[in-house]
Amino acid sequence: MPKSTFTSDYESFRLLLIEARSSANLTQASLAAKLGRPQSYVSKYERGERRLDVIEFLHVARAIGIDPHHLMRKLQQDPVSLKRQKSS
Repeated sequence: MPKSTFTSDYESFRLLLIEARSSANLTQASLAAKLGRPQSYVSKYERGERRLDVIEFLHVARAIGIDPHHLMRKLQQDPVSLKRQKSS
């Protein structure tokens, strides 16, 4: 089994986080400041170089101002089509 950071599901998860951050009009730097982390922290998980654990995800969701349940429901709907939509 491949590591989850390299699956289409995880790719969709990353894309949803990027979309949520952008929709909240936050830059990587401004989100990182809210999290008390360096900008590279956000950059690395958005590029898939670093995985977020559940607690980190909840902190990110709170800082962005999104409902983590909503994002997970979107991911469960059809993660592969989410990836295709972002590629178009």
